[in-house]
Amino acid sequence: MITIKSEREIELMRQAGMLVSLMHKFIKPYIKAGITTKELDKLCEDFIISHDAVPTEKGYEGYPASICASVNDTVVHGIPNNYKLKDGDIITIDVVIGYKGYQGDAAWTYAVGSIDDDKKYLMEHTEKALYEGINMVRPGNRIGDISNAVYEYATKHHLGVVRELCGHGIGSQMHEDPDVPNFGNKGTGPLLKEGMCICIEPMLTFGERYVYMMDDDWTIKTDDGSPAAHYEHTVLVTKDGYEILTPRLED
Repeated sequence: MITIKSEREIELMRQAGMLVSLMHKFIKPYIKAGITTKELDKLCEDFIISHDAVPTEKGYEGYPASICASVNDTVVHGIPNNYKLKDGDIITIDVVIGYKGYQGDAAWTYAVGSIDDDKKYLMEHTEKALYEGINMVRPGNRIGDISNAVYEYATKHHLGVVRELCGHGIGSQMHEDPDVPNFGNKGTGPLLKEGMCICIEPMLTFGERYVYMMDDDWTIKTDDGSPAAHYEHTVLVTKDGYEILTPRLED
């Protein structure tokens, strides 16, 4: 069931979303060669708890960490471990923070040191695909308008669009209706209405779109070993457009 949020709920989601934005700003300087993804997870968890908030991902269906830390060919759900980041890696930090019962969710892909041109291209155009989707958010449009905009932009730039994963509604729960795929047809799917909150999150690859899940039942990687990028915002449908609840804060 798709829910319409009240003004009280929207304000709490703004606060949760801002904590997500602040956490991303906080962790960015630590993303350097030599740090482990487990150390990044601990820093993020401490930050979240220090702000009287909850790391929603931790314990969700048994997930063991407070963030997802997905490196290079890992698309999503990379479990933080003892892997030390290396110059030339890319890493996606995906976090959901609960605040007073409501959730904020955003993912960003970061460069570790100096990265090659292929990874720069992948990151640039995955982020741009996100905003192509967001620009379709307004009452009267449909989920398919978002999905189609992401897909058309990604394929125009020769990037693989992962189909097994999608965005979602969000509110008091991390995952709510509706699903928000990264492919689809204009004018199809649920109608966007003022007060809906959704997460739009292109997950694109530099090679083929196909993926597989590792034996840990979480980590999803590209079949061909090509790098993947993932950008996500929590977005509110407003009276005449949208509001990004997880704004990217400039340094």
